[in-house]
This record gives sequence, structure tokens and C-alpha cells, in this order.
Amino acid sequence: MLQQSTTYYRTVTDRTVSQLLLDYLKLENVRYLFGIPGGGIMYLLNDLRLREDEFTYIVCRHETGAAYMADGLHRVTGGLGVVLATTGPGAVNALTGVMNAQADHSAVLAITGEVAESYFGKGYLQQGVDGTLNVDAVYQASVQYSAMIASPDDFATLFTQALRDALSIPFRATHISLPVDVSNEAPSKPVAFPATWRNYRTVPQASDRARTDQALDLLLQAKRPLIMLGNGNRFALQGERRDKFIAFVERFGIPVMTSPDGKALFPETHPLSLRNTGLAGCIWPSLYLAAAGGGPAYDALMVMGSVLGNLATGNWNTALLPQGPLIQVDADQAVIGRVFPIELGIVSELGQFIDDLCELAARRQPDEAAVAERKRYVSWIRDNHAPWYDPEKRESQASPILPQSAMRVINEVVPAGSHIFIDCANCVGWTLNDLAIDPPTQLHLSLDTGPLGFGTCAVVGGKLGAPHRTCVAITGDGAFLMHGSEVSTAARYGIGAIWIVMDNNDLAMVSQGNAHFFPEPPEPSWTDYYKLGAPDLMAFATGLGATTYTVRDPQQLRAALTKAIGQADLYRRPQVIVLEIDRSEVPPYYRTPPQA
Repeated sequence: MLQQSTTYYRTVTDRTVSQLLLDYLKLENVRYLFGIPGGGIMYLLNDLRLREDEFTYIVCRHETGAAYMADGLHRVTGGLGVVLATTGPGAVNALTGVMNAQADHSAVLAITGEVAESYFGKGYLQQGVDGTLNVDAVYQASVQYSAMIASPDDFATLFTQALRDALSIPFRATHISLPVDVSNEAPSKPVAFPATWRNYRTVPQASDRARTDQALDLLLQAKRPLIMLGNGNRFALQGERRDKFIAFVERFGIPVMTSPDGKALFPETHPLSLRNTGLAGCIWPSLYLAAAGGGPAYDALMVMGSVLGNLATGNWNTALLPQGPLIQVDADQAVIGRVFPIELGIVSELGQFIDDLCELAARRQPDEAAVAERKRYVSWIRDNHAPWYDPEKRESQASPILPQSAMRVINEVVPAGSHIFIDCANCVGWTLNDLAIDPPTQLHLSLDTGPLGFGTCAVVGGKLGAPHRTCVAITGDGAFLMHGSEVSTAARYGIGAIWIVMDNNDLAMVSQGNAHFFPEPPEPSWTDYYKLGAPDLMAFATGLGATTYTVRDPQQLRAALTKAIGQADLYRRPQVIVLEIDRSEVPPYYRTPPQA
């Protein structure tokens, strides 16, 4: 029963916890939930079925894949990704994907079932919190917030806290454990149900204008300043704000590089772009840091929205430290100054920081001579040094196709505004070095926990979140064999996602890594040790409901990808391109001396 009370909330009586939970998700504009059903969530499943006009429960093939899909949906929409899994193994299966979302700052909420409280301690099937498997404790050790709903009367307090933590800045992953009997009970007292999400949470927009002004002074006083953008800018640096930021760096001649997972947040074809640094990065940033070609030293760095992890910094290479101030800006104070000493730290929501920075910069006049010198220098770096590790291989027409030339074709064919999901392992190396992406196209990587299967699954959620955009996963055969069953999920729900599978019949990142670090003796080979048994990936994908293609050279890839992009949306059918690559090719990170 609903009774209007005020403009901020309405008094709710006689609604169960399951019904209220869906009411909250409706306020958050949640349309899709991902998971696998089970008896531990039966009342919630029944309420979902009765509200099919509002919600779709995407039944996946594995709960880990469901969590990756929820993460993928968040990454393209900025909204909440929701995982709904049953008790025991269902809850634990989802954990890897939810923990990965936490590490990558994605707003994902996991809702897992629990056996009825009346059965706690009696050995009921799949019992968790009161048995050996304490699901709540496992999630508390893995995500930002986890709670078990012990009573209908504490539901609203605990559930809205999970929403607040997930959708604050930076985004986080949260978890709610819901005993099946509690889910079907109503609170003992009327509930003040909010009219909008703004009545129980807010989005931080705080900045520190005085320090922003100080940071701008430090940046503009330098001879060769540099800005580094991390993944924390993904939602802040879009649309008009991105245009304002580009105008700012153009006016003052400040080059921009990105972390690996921030790749393409700044247009990589822009004359002031040094592209991505760190793992398999472009050579341009290292040339700028070293002041190659002479002239003033690199003397100021502003890091925005990067935690400065090992992949972004080359294992915290001190070459990143300028001969002058280091400024670090982040919404999370815990990462500021964590790995490098800073002159100035600013705790700020990145969107507000960029707005303040651009507004304050408009009041300053650039040193035209210094601006011209910096632009000439960046132009010299870009014009005289190939951005690719193997430029001749990137242009190759060889068969079997070289991974480098495959990236070139993908770069040329995928339309602007697409979402490209990169799975972990060697496809990370090839894409980071051999793609040059401009917004609004976005690249999505998972480089904190680095799980196989992330891109393979996340592309499904991404396509649901951006149905009118091309969504492509670039993955390896190992990751595809691990989670490629989710192609069947895409087929079931008419989701036109595209997979490009690099087939080399090997766990190549491991075998090539072992060959790099343990080169002797030459026999037996590491490649033989990790072979995958030559599975027929075409038959596998076809059997799951995809339209499939086998590709051996760049011309075939261009034709297949062009066709797949058209058919994915026309027929709402998954498309899988199996790329038979040259198996002898080794990505950049195994072709340089290992870090000491």
C-alpha cells in the first residue's frame, strides 16, 4: 500500500523487501540485472518476473561472467551495474568479477541470496553466513561495503548505504546478502520511501579552488610541463568539458599522456598527445621525459585521476619524476602521494577540477614564445619517432596475420563512438601499442587485477548499455575458452556484440613470459608446455549461436569486421571473428630488458 506523504518521500506499507529492493533499483534507472537464478533468491526472482516491463534479468552462463557484464554496462553508461546470484557457490562465483569492479572503480552492486535465517547453523544446503562459508565476510574483504540484511526493518538503511558507496566518487563495488525468508517479509513499520535517488544520496562535486589556482601557477611556470590522465577521468572528461580541456592545453601548449587504462581519453591523433605511457606504451612519453633532442628539462607533472600503479609507471620508474613540481589530483585522498613525493595534492572530483582549471586559466595570458617552443618540441617528437614498436609489421600484409597489422585494420574499420573491450593477456600489449584511438571511441581495460575473461564478458553488458554503438571485444583464445560461453547469453537476448579472438593455440603471455625470463634450456619449448589442444573456436562459437568468420590476413579481417559490424545490429546476433595470428610474434613488454 502506498500513501503520499511529502514531495521527498511517500509512506509505504505492506511491501516486501524484494519489492522495495526493486523499487530502489528503479530509482537508480537500473534496467538490467545479470546472474544465474536459484532457490536462494526465489522471491526476488518472482518479483522480477512480475515486473518484466521494468527489468530484464539476463541469465548468464557463469556468475563471474555476469559480474563482468555488469561492469561493462557501468563503463559505457556511468550507471549502476547489478549482479543477482543465488546462495553459496553462486555468490562466490560472482566474487572475482565484483572484486575486479572494485579494483577498477566501477559501480557494481552484487545481491546474493542466503538461506533462511531459521535454518542457520543446521547444515542447510549452501548455507553461508552461519556456516563454514561466510559470504558476507568474504565480500567485506573484497569490496567497499558488504552487509547482510538480518531483518526487514534494517533493509532500507543497509541497502541505501550500498547504493551510496557504489555510486559515490570514485565509483566502487558493494554487496548485499539477502536471506530468502527476509526477502519475502515486510518491515514491521511503515517505510518512508524516497521520491528520487537524490533523497538518499548525493554525488560529490567538491573541489579545492585555491589549490587548483596554485597548481595552475606551478604548471604554467614550468618550461616543459606535462599532464598525465588516468582512468579516473573517464566520465568527467567527456563532451563539452573535454572540448574545454583540449582548448586549455592548446592555448598553453601543454602535452598530454595517459596511463594504459586511460588510453584514448585524450585524442591520440591530437598534435599535443604523447599517447599512453607505461605497459607497452608509446615511445613518445619517454622521449619527452628524457628531454630527447636537447632543450629545457621536463620540469612539471600534473597527474589527474591515476593511482600510479606499476603498469602505468613502469614499476614506479623514477624517470617519471620531473625536475620540478609533481601535482596529483584525485577524488580518493588515499592514493595521493602514495608512491611518489608530491609538491601539491588536490582532493577533488575530476569534473569539477577540470571546470575550475579551465575557468582560472582563462584569466591568464600564455607565454607565447614558451607555448610555441613546446609545440615545436612535441611536433619534433611525433614527426621523427614512430609511435609503434614495429611500424613495418603494423603495415604488413602477411598471412597468417601479424597482431600488429590486425590492430591497424581494427583501428581503421571500427566506427567512431564505438566501445572496445580489451581482455587481459597479450591482447593488452598489442592494443596499447598499436591502436591510436580518439574520443568518442572508448577503450575499456581491466589492468588492476588483470583477470582473463573480463573483455569477453564485459562487451555483452556494454552493448546492452550502448545498444546503438558498435561494441567489440579483443580477446585471446585462452580468455575466450574460459568465458566464451557468454556468447550464448548474447544470442539468447539478441545482443549484437562482436568478438575478435586472437587464436594462437597457447597461453602466450605466460609461455612468452617464461621464455623471456627462463630462456635456457631451449627444449622443451614453453609454447609446447601451454598449448591449448587446438580447439575449433569456429565450431565452438557457431554452436553458441554466433555468426562466425575465420581470418588469416588483413584483407580478410577488413572484410569480416566490416560485415560483422553491419550484421551485429541488423540481425541482433553475436559475431565472432577468429583471427589466426602469427604465433611467433612477441609483444613489446617481452622484448625489452626486464625491470630490476
